[in-house]
Amino acid sequence: MKIFYAIQGTGNGHISRAVELYPYLKKYGEVDFFLSGSNSHLKTELPIKFKSKGLSLFYKHSGGLDYNKILSSLSLSVVKDAKELPLEKYDLVINDFEFVTSLACSMKKIPCVHFGHQASFQSKKTPRPEKANPLGNFILEKFVKSDMHIGLHFDNYDQDIYNPIIKKEIIDANPINDGHITVYLPQYSLANLEPHFLAQKKFHFEVFTKEVDRIVCNQNITYFPIANGQFTSSLIRCYGIITAGGFETPAEAMYMNKKVLSIPILKHYEQECNGKALEKMGVMVLKKVDAFFGIHFKQWVENSKPIKLELKHSTEDIVDILINTNNKKNHVHHS
Repeated sequence: MKIFYAIQGTGNGHISRAVELYPYLKKYGEVDFFLSGSNSHLKTELPIKFKSKGLSLFYKHSGGLDYNKILSSLSLSVVKDAKELPLEKYDLVINDFEFVTSLACSMKKIPCVHFGHQASFQSKKTPRPEKANPLGNFILEKFVKSDMHIGLHFDNYDQDIYNPIIKKEIIDANPINDGHITVYLPQYSLANLEPHFLAQKKFHFEVFTKEVDRIVCNQNITYFPIANGQFTSSLIRCYGIITAGGFETPAEAMYMNKKVLSIPILKHYEQECNGKALEKMGVMVLKKVDAFFGIHFKQWVENSKPIKLELKHSTEDIVDILINTNNKKNHVHHS
């Protein structure tokens, strides 16, 4: 069987998910990857056969979607790229929130499986913030068109939603607690964060940031450049993590039974939804880092407990479900 797997290149989560799935997908046949979007920074060993600028999701420094920049990245090349994708040669099209493939499937009437974290928002039962955000909702629900959805989320809120895919190195790891706190808050500059962490003298922080290109120490803070291996190692050894409202990082931390303090990027709708879901599970979620951070931090350290994420389905199970969803659909399609 020939498998086409489309990856949205905004952020690194989509790529790392594809890396975990690849060994299992290979058992079913040949896999070609398509990567679109102009802001993925991870080097990858995946056999990427097609690339496109695609439709990138850009974020402002304040966290909200930068609609002007998104629209200016939209060009006719998106339509041209969609026409040129040879999807008719494939038995299965998997789409992890990628626009060009979705457009190509619509144009060529080819079924695809919308797969990944964003696919979980096809269900109304997935947690969302009280304050409605029609545009944010529209993007999550309509960016990829498909009639088959397999979603991933912290909890199985509905029937086609499964647990996160956890990296093999996290599953194989022996988590320890050497007392430090891992920090990844890409929405804040170091100038904003440093005073808050320096004030917590009893704690050591390992802060991952784009602002350094080598390891730098300042009193009780060690700054690290963003590198996957170092970040994973920090997470395995930490007492707890302070992170934004992403999906993979809190999932990995909770899988290892680490404490999580989540500060979703403001006006970033998907992160606000994740924050809501984490809050429901009992994780401490803050709106922002401000003058009260010290009080919240003390509360987090003294009163909040780690929430353990249990995996009901292995990566192999989820790949089986992906393949079978497609087979069932094709059977209906042809009969």
